[in-house]
Amino acid sequence: MSKMIGKARANLSAPLFVFGSFLLDRAASCKEYLRNRWIFNGQLGGYVHDTNMAQYIPSTNNHNVTGTWSMTAGSVAGMISAHKAAAAETTTVNIPVTIPSNAVANKGAYLKKIVVNYEVTTADMTSITPTVNLVTTAADAGTPTVAAQTFTQTPAAATAKTQGKRQLTITITTPFWVSDAQHVLLALSCVCAAGTVLDFTGSVAYFTERL
Repeated sequence: MSKMIGKARANLSAPLFVFGSFLLDRAASCKEYLRNRWIFNGQLGGYVHDTNMAQYIPSTNNHNVTGTWSMTAGSVAGMISAHKAAAAETTTVNIPVTIPSNAVANKGAYLKKIVVNYEVTTADMTSITPTVNLVTTAADAGTPTVAAQTFTQTPAAATAKTQGKRQLTITITTPFWVSDAQHVLLALSCVCAAGTVLDFTGSVAYFTERL
């Protein structure tokens, strides 16, 4: 009986070996094909899906409207500040949110929140009102579109306007991917009292990056 079993095993081993070799050859061929296609498309590399990306935006990038603005040292040595002199006026601080974009849907940067660091001295602001705008460019001779995005903020408006070192966190209600035809602008409308002095020291955008 044992001789019969041994003979059966011997008869099966050769076909199994051949079939296994065939599968290995096919797997190697598929791997080589996929590698060649990635090289052909200029995409040789790995896949990235990082949910904890952050991009610092210096105050030198801000576009400041109305008021007397200057670039000065911050209240802490080694820092740069966009400084607004005291005056009773409404000024707008436009902050370009410079994060990666992508021509492919659901790739690039998925914007989740923006943190703005600033200081209010001498006198409280009357108010500070953020607006998050998603701007979509148009084809030649076309008109861009601007869509305001919903968000929540911390601290609340009643605290954000008061004297002190402030960190305004703007959390996007419905995070979104930024395409190559879009960019994001955060606008802060600051209603200042006669003695209000403002110093903006930089912002940080938080997003998921998928490549």
